[in-house]
Amino acid sequence: MKANEDIFPVEVFDGTQWQAMLVKSLLENAEIETLLKDERMGILVPWNVDGGGAGPVKIFVSNLDAEKAREVIAQYEQAENS
Repeated sequence: MKANEDIFPVEVFDGTQWQAMLVKSLLENAEIETLLKDERMGILVPWNVDGGGAGPVKIFVSNLDAEKAREVIAQYEQAENS
């Protein structure tokens, strides 16, 4: 990493509480740190946080890990659709 390179969060996934926890686990197994947004809403009002709901649970990673995270998520989505 260059000394002047900025680090910032990048959204890489959104979905239901269950999907987000599964993807979070996959990313952490790949040694990618994650940050969840609206995680509590998935517990309190899950009908509002469904994939097509008002506010899905979102996963953020560092911009430095975003490409690797997208690869992990693509593998997950491919397996889910099979």
